[in-house]
Amino acid sequence: MQLLNGIRVLDFGRFIAGPYCATLLADLGADVIRIERPEGGEDRCVLPVAETGEGGMFLQMNRNKRCLTLDLASPEGRAIVKQLIKTADVVVANLPTPTLRQLGLDYETVSALNPRCVLVTVNAYGMVGPWSQRPGFDGVGQAMSGAMYMTGEPDAPRRAIATYIDFSTAQACAMGALAALWARDKAGPQGKGQLVEGSLLRSAVIQTNGLLIEQHVHAPDRVPQGNRGFASAPSDAFKTKTGWLLIQTIGDAMFKRVCDLIGQPGMKTDPRFSDDLSRGKNSAEISRVLGEWCASVTREQALDALAQAKIPSGPIYTPREALQDAQIAAADLLPLRSFPGMSRPYPVAPHPVDMSATPAGFRMPAPTLGQHTDEVLRELGFDAAGIAALRERKVV
Repeated sequence: MQLLNGIRVLDFGRFIAGPYCATLLADLGADVIRIERPEGGEDRCVLPVAETGEGGMFLQMNRNKRCLTLDLASPEGRAIVKQLIKTADVVVANLPTPTLRQLGLDYETVSALNPRCVLVTVNAYGMVGPWSQRPGFDGVGQAMSGAMYMTGEPDAPRRAIATYIDFSTAQACAMGALAALWARDKAGPQGKGQLVEGSLLRSAVIQTNGLLIEQHVHAPDRVPQGNRGFASAPSDAFKTKTGWLLIQTIGDAMFKRVCDLIGQPGMKTDPRFSDDLSRGKNSAEISRVLGEWCASVTREQALDALAQAKIPSGPIYTPREALQDAQIAAADLLPLRSFPGMSRPYPVAPHPVDMSATPAGFRMPAPTLGQHTDEVLRELGFDAAGIAALRERKVV
């Protein structure tokens, strides 16, 4: 038995933050209906891998969903949306506020149609403020939170290619949706839904909040140090004879074990390295010494020795190497799935957590365009003639 059996979610999201929020609910058993333009959404073919054009991101974001194509600009399409909202428990829409109102997906309209419905919205900067109506992607959140500046070199900020702001926003919104459903159902049959709002900028400043607190209180005006940490050391990327690895330490005990491992016991009493902040300030010298040790051994030799010393470390993989990693395989973090029209299976990451009593699971791959249109419309009461007429008028 999955946790959200019997819960219906309408997914008007695009790209990552909205769709992945809905995916997490689908993994938990919800009936998630992706509403997409008849010609297909702009996110369907990002990083294309299928013969029909679907991209890797789409396959990840839309597993366990059904797809209904619908022209939201047409009066008939809007009428169908209203019918769907009356049947829904959650509506997910990462769209600007004016667009939500234009499509009848703002909370006032949704709540009037279905008081028990939860509306989850996501935008770039939040619902208020001078930038509230501007568009934005994950990278803008990285940029405005201080993360991008601190990730690079002093004269070259670096954006992380992993869209962690989008994914953390999606996870937070899924948690908000679950909390809203719990509050509604706890109140009984008269319980009402509520508005759950997320934003990329909100998620971004959560990620850098500790750094921002330090800046506000002490104003150290830190500058980026590339891969080196500034709050402890060693914390850096190092090149060995056979590849790169990352080492991260914090606290006196780990630092002393590193010194013993690389045959530098004198560093333990060096006043420059007396505590984490001092080591962070003098991290270039620590990285130089540790870098010499790493350069003298293979990556596997270094990783084995570091593991024996209980020092957190890991190989810096290419995407190809990540696909071949024994730990990723053993933990089943990239199980292979199939998609219609693809000549080979593809690896898709599972739900973020395992639950022993109500497990999340993979039930079906991302839908082909309009795959479930007839099915969903029949559930709303349309007969074959009515569906054919909608299709002829390009409503679906």
